Amino acid sequence: MNSSKLVAGQTFPDITLALLGGGEINLTAVPAEGCDWRMVVVYRGKHCPICTQYLSTLNELLPEFKKLGVDVVAVSADPIEKAMAQMELVKPLFDVAYGLSIEQMQKIGVYISNPRSPDETDRPFAEPGLFIINDKKQAQIIDISNVPFSRPELKSMIMGLGFIRNPQNNYPIRGTYK
Repeated sequence: MNSSKLVAGQTFPDITLALLGGGEINLTAVPAEGCDWRMVVVYRGKHCPICTQYLSTLNELLPEFKKLGVDVVAVSADPIEKAMAQMELVKPLFDVAYGLSIEQMQKIGVYISNPRSPDETDRPFAEPGLFIINDKKQAQIIDISNVPFSRPELKSMIMGLGFIRNPQNNYPIRGTYK
């Protein structure tokens, strides 16, 4: 696999994707109104029931992320038809982007898998990743996995982000030792 992992504190790659419902989103562009940070959740796609459950939980917890000033966007390699079908189950209140290319997956350093069979899906796809991009467009938090059942627990993310975002804690980007 030709991929490099994103480094904590590094500027998040400039990636623009199509949005369900029309338009485009640049992952490092200004987050939604009232937010200055963005959480990018990379999910495997329609073939993954664990992704559907994770995104549904994210939808329920979205107000808590927004209270912390963190906008949310979910992205996958799925084409529009598959993304729309999966989101009919999730009914997201956050933006959903689709069509993540292999080159874009490699830029952000997620693991990429080939389908096990045509019944699973018809193209290589990204394994789970969660990225928090701060107001300087830096990768504040990076969490990637090579399996669908290993992802950050969302309530823990809310707790941790609350601590990090509290100016009294003066919490730096971790993992930057050189």
